[in-house]
Amino acid sequence: MHGTIRAMESEAVLVSRWRKLATCYNAVACSLDRALQEAHGLTMSEYETLDRLVEANCEKRRMQDIAADMYLSQSALSRTVARLEKHGLVERAICQDDRRGVFVRLTEAGRERHAAARGSHLKILAEHLAPEPAH
Repeated sequence: MHGTIRAMESEAVLVSRWRKLATCYNAVACSLDRALQEAHGLTMSEYETLDRLVEANCEKRRMQDIAADMYLSQSALSRTVARLEKHGLVERAICQDDRRGVFVRLTEAGRERHAAARGSHLKILAEHLAPEPAH
């Protein structure tokens, strides 16, 4: 009996922790999406894609490598890159060695948009994720 009660308490703790984490993520994601969209015309996914390209510090990256690093599915990333490409922020090219592979390259306009949006991104993260002050 006691083992069952402990297991139920343990499950309740796990569910509670998950719900707190999901609530925190949703609050941050909504704030990021709103701030980035209003100030920079970017969705959170578009900014994150630009950020991964900037962070990689290389001329181009394979789509599948970007997708592996992100929370987006391959098809969602493909749609995101298509929107970025439409606005001149990235360019896509077919890999010559593997015709199925697609490279994504950040344009100068994409680098500038990312730089402009970075402050907004960091501000929202700091507002939501900064450690609580010690009392």
